[in-house]
Amino acid sequence: MKTPDVPPDEASRLAALRSLNVLDTIAEERFDRLTRIAKRLFGVQVALVSLVDENRQWFKSCIGTDVRETPRAISFCGHAILGETPFVIPDALEDQRFADNPLVTGELHIRFYAGCPLRGPDRRKLGTLCIIDSQPRAFGKEDIGMLVDLASLVEREFAALEWATVDELTGLSNRRGFMLLAQHSIQMCMRQQVPSSLVFIDLDHLKAINDRFGHAEGDRALTTFAEHLARGFRHSDVLARLGGDEFVVLLTDHSLAAAETTMARLQGLLDATNARSPHGYAIGFSYGVVEFDPARHGTIDVLLDEGDRVMYEKKKAKR
Repeated sequence: MKTPDVPPDEASRLAALRSLNVLDTIAEERFDRLTRIAKRLFGVQVALVSLVDENRQWFKSCIGTDVRETPRAISFCGHAILGETPFVIPDALEDQRFADNPLVTGELHIRFYAGCPLRGPDRRKLGTLCIIDSQPRAFGKEDIGMLVDLASLVEREFAALEWATVDELTGLSNRRGFMLLAQHSIQMCMRQQVPSSLVFIDLDHLKAINDRFGHAEGDRALTTFAEHLARGFRHSDVLARLGGDEFVVLLTDHSLAAAETTMARLQGLLDATNARSPHGYAIGFSYGVVEFDPARHGTIDVLLDEGDRVMYEKKKAKR
């Protein structure tokens, strides 16, 4: 068995994949519709939208199997993202790269595979639209063309998803994106019995910056702060701009005390930037931290409201 090579742009590819905030999210009809079409069109047993993460391939859509992810080291899709065109294996048992692969010798019994690389809005390869069968088969030029056409529709859905869940100015999640991701993150923390904490953040004096220096400078302050959030928190944390001067972070596996430590680190990063800034103003913020309690916080909205109240009280105390 041959383990897939790592693409030369792996770091930026993974960053592009994670920026979509789609990993480990719930199934969506927009993708399931296309995998159903692929399964019917080609008469195969399985059709997948597979996203190749650092150590696994995770299936945003899986029709014909209950498997939701497999290790990247044994994945066919890990090979497929290395090329520019569809990757086709007519008979895996006849291919020395895959003949003893656990996906071939195990319960999935993969014999035929065809996967078309999927690119994100920045053209980095995220994964594949792939079709699988337990019987070997030929796959001609016309078949390849149809698979490419379907893959382009999947790519359009990724582009639409990005616009629907990403704040255009800062590149962070917007409110909709946060609500989708935060619910999943909290459920994961509850299953693993680890704490999670929410930080509700409001920039100080953004209106004064807009009034004195203009809205372009206000936008610069917002994007600068967003960049510091991205630097100060982990990939596993959910960062969002809710709108205006309001930001929010959901920290997984973090108690209230650990969240306060992280916020102190963020303040240090921002202090260093303010000290070097030539723009005539300092970026400041107020925040409130709330540790998630399933007995009190029945919904994400309730958790956000409490974070907003705590932040407002601290902001008032600073005046």
